[in-house]
Amino acid sequence: MTTITAPTTGPAANVRSARRWLALSVLALAQFLVVLDASIVNIALPVLGEQLGMDTAALSWVITAYVLAFGGLLLLGGRLADRYGHRRIFLIGTAGFVAASALAGLSVTSGMLLGARAFQGASAALLAPAALALLTHLFPDTKDRTKALGVWGGVAGIGSAAGVLLGGVLTATLGWQSVFYVNVPIGAIVLIATPLLITRDTVGARGKLDIPGAVTITGALVAAVGALSAIEQVGLTHPLTIGLAAASVVLGVAFVVVERRTAAPLVPLEVFRNRNLTVGNIVMLLIGAAMVALFFALSVYMQAVLGYDALATGLTQLPLAGALVIVAGIVPAVISRIGAKPTLISSLAVLAAGLVWLSFAPADAQFVTDILGPSILIGVGMGGAFVTTTQLSVDGVEGGESGLAGGLVNTSQQIGGALGLAVLGTIASLRTEALLDSGVAAPEAITDGFSWLFLGTAAVAVLAAIAAGFARKS
Repeated sequence: MTTITAPTTGPAANVRSARRWLALSVLALAQFLVVLDASIVNIALPVLGEQLGMDTAALSWVITAYVLAFGGLLLLGGRLADRYGHRRIFLIGTAGFVAASALAGLSVTSGMLLGARAFQGASAALLAPAALALLTHLFPDTKDRTKALGVWGGVAGIGSAAGVLLGGVLTATLGWQSVFYVNVPIGAIVLIATPLLITRDTVGARGKLDIPGAVTITGALVAAVGALSAIEQVGLTHPLTIGLAAASVVLGVAFVVVERRTAAPLVPLEVFRNRNLTVGNIVMLLIGAAMVALFFALSVYMQAVLGYDALATGLTQLPLAGALVIVAGIVPAVISRIGAKPTLISSLAVLAAGLVWLSFAPADAQFVTDILGPSILIGVGMGGAFVTTTQLSVDGVEGGESGLAGGLVNTSQQIGGALGLAVLGTIASLRTEALLDSGVAAPEAITDGFSWLFLGTAAVAVLAAIAAGFARKS
């Protein structure tokens, strides 16, 4: 039986690096790659599709191929890191990500590009949970770990904004290939610096890998993400959507049965007895749903309604990202003063308030008067919520389960993002179509549809705050 205990503290816990803050910057740089890739490719899609002869349906697979591999393999990636070494799996994942990025940039056919994107996603599924596990090893003390997670959250904010901004600049100046090539030099720095800053793994493979568990949970997650993606493309009642959803449920049940019976489970179900870990993952799922739906809607609203180009759209999101980065740096001190639970609930309340405010933006909105204020409020709420939720998700997890914890929280964020975009995007689309059918002009109809989406994301943030209320006081 797996036990969940407080992380080891003291000198022995810090032997992974003599320069752990510098090591953190390298890990954060790798995380920056993963976050950046989630948004930088979107801006390049129209140009990419024209040059490779891909229609709209095919272009959606440039995103879906990455998301399916990433979301589906995260739990397996986290468990492989626990079994075979966090540094080892982190380096393998980073090397794979760099190689896949280069292949994507060299692509001359749609098939080659989609294969490279799937390779990127699979590599990210190794990289992300291993990086978070290494962070928990470098900073076993709760206070220092909270500060480190503040840096982690700040990097996530920079990556989100930089993706939109860099995507527009690089595509316009150097071509769509450059949005993939930009990962290569950054990844090379990570690959060179990591062995110099972080010691070798002392853990080795322990027993056989739970193959039935790996197959069932990976299949369940891939089917779940696929079903959510299918809702956007073919609708809720399409046979493909229903079939994938049913497969996800069946495989999920099979996974639970397997994990209960195997001696060395891939995901020990006892891990969910850790209340903060469970609450943290529920909240992260809801935050992921709100964030992905929000950034999608903002991008379309800015360009389709307000007439901004890709570069201007990226620039308008800098205040939000800036607020997120600043708050991510401040929130560790707030957590130390008032605790994680009050900090998280307050952050989610601020996030919900900003989203409600944004829902009042009209079809002829002015950035300074209608969008800047709520954007800053949203950034403040997101910065506090992201850092605190990540801390809850790894709270009290022993070293041998830290990769699993990293895989769980990343999986929750990915599944939440797909769920939020599918559900809230569908609500916005249905509202817009109803208004268009009744004779409302397109700008007003799209704006009103997104207003419903923003109110939906606010409701999701309120649900997350309610869930956070079940966390243990800390």
